[in-house]
Amino acid sequence: MATTIVTSVVMAALVPRPAALTRAAADGGNTGGMAEVTLFLAGDVMTGRGVDQILPHPGSPELREELITDARRYVALAESVAGPVPRPARPEWPWGDALRLLDAEHPDARVVNLETAVTARGEHYPGKGIHYRMHPANLPCLTAARLDVCALGNNHVLDFGPTGLADTVDALRGAGIRTAGAGRDAEEAWRPAAVPLAGYRRLLVWSLGAVSSGVFPQWAAGAGRPGVAYLPEVSVATAGALAERIARTARPADLVVVSVHWGSNWGHEVPDEHVEFAHALIDAGVHVVHGHSSHHPRAVERYRGRLVLYGCGDLIDDYEGIGGQEAYRPELRLLYLATLDAVTGELRGLRLVPLRMRRMRLRPATAEEAGWLADLLDTLGRPSGTRVTRAPDGVLTLR
Repeated sequence: MATTIVTSVVMAALVPRPAALTRAAADGGNTGGMAEVTLFLAGDVMTGRGVDQILPHPGSPELREELITDARRYVALAESVAGPVPRPARPEWPWGDALRLLDAEHPDARVVNLETAVTARGEHYPGKGIHYRMHPANLPCLTAARLDVCALGNNHVLDFGPTGLADTVDALRGAGIRTAGAGRDAEEAWRPAAVPLAGYRRLLVWSLGAVSSGVFPQWAAGAGRPGVAYLPEVSVATAGALAERIARTARPADLVVVSVHWGSNWGHEVPDEHVEFAHALIDAGVHVVHGHSSHHPRAVERYRGRLVLYGCGDLIDDYEGIGGQEAYRPELRLLYLATLDAVTGELRGLRLVPLRMRRMRLRPATAEEAGWLADLLDTLGRPSGTRVTRAPDGVLTLR
């Protein structure tokens, strides 16, 4: 993941720092006495398929997968390794102890990547091996976590076509959850979610899906065409184009998060182009790069005082009991709690709360599991000088 100082200087020259993103520090902004902002960030939340089947209003269990054609089979796999899962489970069941932990932290905004269509309609998108959908009547599973933003720029939001996408956007917004990254046309897909903060400030979240994560080019939203905010390549050039788009919208006092679904599902290596893309956005004034797609955590970096998450890993899914990738310990999950300076957006602290999935429910990780995650992230962060340690309470922090 190494990137040379020379490369960083070149990128800064190629991507000018937009004025709209730099005036906040100079002007001071109106923070209303708010010195810090804490964001809860998480990776993939997949409440479809097996998760949907344990909730109070399961949709059709029909699947078009090569090996499994009934979503209830994923519930049985989880039960085979951890014991019975209640059916129906309470809407908050998949979140488990994460809800208590989040309430204790009092984040100012909660942002996840929702990798599930929320619909009971539409057809399985052709040419895809896996489709996710949650019945709209199960929306209390999402509202239980009091989410502020669901990023939708990913490779599953159109699993049930434009009808399923429209249902998803309408259902989430009807439940008071903001969306970004997908919509009925390009204007809606590229529009950021705006979360009010104290002191007349806003958190702006842009969401986009890269082709490298499995987003089909034909899913790109266009004029009058439903789809996602599509990233055809991860490069300094596309970062520059996004930065200019952001500069046209962001106010001087706004905090800006770019949530990007990119890369492969497995593997700890971060491609150089991801590093260059993230650095170019930070150089241009973005405050946080929120990456996801991998089913396990990837490196965390503090670059120029700001936060880059290259892969947050899954948070909620139905993968328990599926073998083949045990070396990555995908049952382990993290809550990312980033505290930013309310004016400059610089990272003041990052707390990572380790959890594990058991009986399709998030539970506290053991001391051994938290230590394993700390050692992993510390090793992955060394090339960029970002070190991670485990506190006595098991929470991981940036050194």
